Amino acid sequence: MQPTAMLAIFNLGGGEIILILALVLILFDAKRLPELARGLGQGIKEFKKATDNASAGIREVVEDTRVKASRHLPLVPADTKSTVRE
Repeated sequence: MQPTAMLAIFNLGGGEIILILALVLILFDAKRLPELARGLGQGIKEFKKATDNASAGIREVVEDTRVKASRHLPLVPADTKSTVRE
């Protein structure tokens, strides 16, 4: 997703973005901004890692379930000669 598309979701213009950045600078002091950004980046990285692990676990369970289910179901040939009658 492009950054401009992401900002369009929140319907923010250039003036609003500058105002938000100014408020962040006032509230969090310029010296602490790199620490804040680093912490935010690490949080996002950990969140992505956790969701990737969860997705991999779900895929593994689904695959195992498919294999187990296919073992229990008998193979039935398709009935290609039957037609739908009205």
